[in-house]
Amino acid sequence: MAQAVSISRGTERTDILSQIGKTPLIRLTRITADLPGIEIYGKAEYANPGGSVKDRPALSMILDGERTGKLTRARTLIDATSGNTGIAYAMIAAVKGYKVKLCLPQKASLERKRILMAYGAEIVYTDPAEGSDGAIRKCREIYQADPDSYFYPDQYNNPANWIAHYETTGTEIIEQTGGRMTHFVTALGTSGTFVGVTRRLRHEMPDVKCYSVQPSSGFHGLEGLKHMPTAMVPGIYDDTLADGNLWVETEDAYKMVRRLAREEGLLVGISSGANVVAALQVAHELHREGKAGAIVTVFCDGADKYLSEQFWDEE
Repeated sequence: MAQAVSISRGTERTDILSQIGKTPLIRLTRITADLPGIEIYGKAEYANPGGSVKDRPALSMILDGERTGKLTRARTLIDATSGNTGIAYAMIAAVKGYKVKLCLPQKASLERKRILMAYGAEIVYTDPAEGSDGAIRKCREIYQADPDSYFYPDQYNNPANWIAHYETTGTEIIEQTGGRMTHFVTALGTSGTFVGVTRRLRHEMPDVKCYSVQPSSGFHGLEGLKHMPTAMVPGIYDDTLADGNLWVETEDAYKMVRRLAREEGLLVGISSGANVVAALQVAHELHREGKAGAIVTVFCDGADKYLSEQFWDEE
């Protein structure tokens, strides 16, 4: 008779939550072939078990809720999401045994909706024209009507969001680049990734230039990203941190997603495409100035959540 084999090693955790973080750093080679002396790397956050960078802050906010006693079995976790944080919440809640209710823009990709349903999350769809701001307003309305029934981590205003990146993402990038990084570039949604990583870099590598990335206008197709001049600005956002902001067109991000697949073998999401477009802006400026550089950006999630989108059919 076969015997069961234990994979636990002492007290080391081996559940799925222990696999969050420690994601690879991948160098882009063909896209930078005409830029000698300049390297671009992407932090492959799609390797997290929930498939995105949002696993880190979602776990941080849930653990903080448990520590403070705000999250209990009697309360349902509720928050607004454009998709990835909601998926992370739902995955973690499935492991821990919590109920989850999410306010999600109706325009979210079909794949994101199905993943959330697969994890058992309750979804409240909101006006697609209002984007993530509409989801935030609806979530606040539901929570304020019955606050004792819910744990509302409020990812846009919760310091545990950016702290997750200060403590993990930022330190990993510093270690993986061996102190060679010259620039950090990433897009703003809740702004947690940019704020947390940049604050870590300001502390340990103050010479690194840090650039935020935003859609070029308030009407865009970059799901999950915010155009701060026209959006509800997250409470955790610190507009004094960035050395500059880079504006990205939706179509350019779509083209880059297809290019990364066909030239680098990387199936990444739309915000990842926007990040690489912005990183290349920095790279070309360095090239014009005759300078070398090591630019790090973030592959926020994978393409599997966007395969139903029509931009894949374009050339």
